[in-house]
Amino acid sequence: MELQHDIKRGVKMYQYKDQEYEAVHFEGRDLRYGELINCVFKRCTFMNASMEEVETSNCRFIECDFKGASMNGSLHTESAFENCMFGGANLFASKFMACKMTGSDFSGAQMDGITLTKGDWSYTNLRHTRLGKQDLRGIRFFEADLSESDLTKADLRDCDLTRVSMSKVKLKGADLRGAILDGIDLKSLDWKGVRMDREQAVLLARSYGAKVD
Repeated sequence: MELQHDIKRGVKMYQYKDQEYEAVHFEGRDLRYGELINCVFKRCTFMNASMEEVETSNCRFIECDFKGASMNGSLHTESAFENCMFGGANLFASKFMACKMTGSDFSGAQMDGITLTKGDWSYTNLRHTRLGKQDLRGIRFFEADLSESDLTKADLRDCDLTRVSMSKVKLKGADLRGAILDGIDLKSLDWKGVRMDREQAVLLARSYGAKVD
C-alpha cells in the first residue's frame, strides 16, 4: 500500500492506522501534513522525502533511512525509531515526546529548535548537536555519543548518562543533579557553572584522588 493523499497546507490530509510496511521505498515522496498511528515500518527508505509537520503516535520505524528527509515541524509521540539513519535530515522545530530512539544516527542532521521530552536515546549518535537550554530531564542517554555537543544551560536532571561519550562537550550552566554519571571520565569535563548534587560532588572529588568521609 502506498501513502497517497491530497495536500492542503496546515490541514492533516491523510491518516494511516495499524498499517505495516516492509522494505518500501518512499524516497522523494511528498508525505507532508499526515498522521500515522500504530503503524510499523521495517527497513523502509524515506530519503529526501518531504515529511514536514507529519505526526506519528505509537509507530515503530525499524532500520529505516531518513537521510536528507525534511521533517521540520514534525511531532512524534511514543513512537520508536530503532537503528534509523537521519544523516542530513532537517529536524528543525520537530518534537519527540517519550520516544524510543535507540541506535539511531543523527550525524549531520539539522536539529536546531528540536524538543526532546523523556524517552530513550541510548546508543544514539548525537555528536555536534546543539541542545543548549533544553529541558532534557529524565532522558536515557545510555552509551550515547554526545561528543562536542552543546549542552550549555541544559536541564539534565535525572538523566541516565552511563558511559556516554562527552569529549569536548559544553556544559557551562547545565544542571546535572540526580543524573547517573557512571563510566564517564569526570576529569575530562569542564565543570565551571555546572549544578550538581552532593553525591556527584563527592564522586568528582574522588576522581581527583580526594578522600571523602
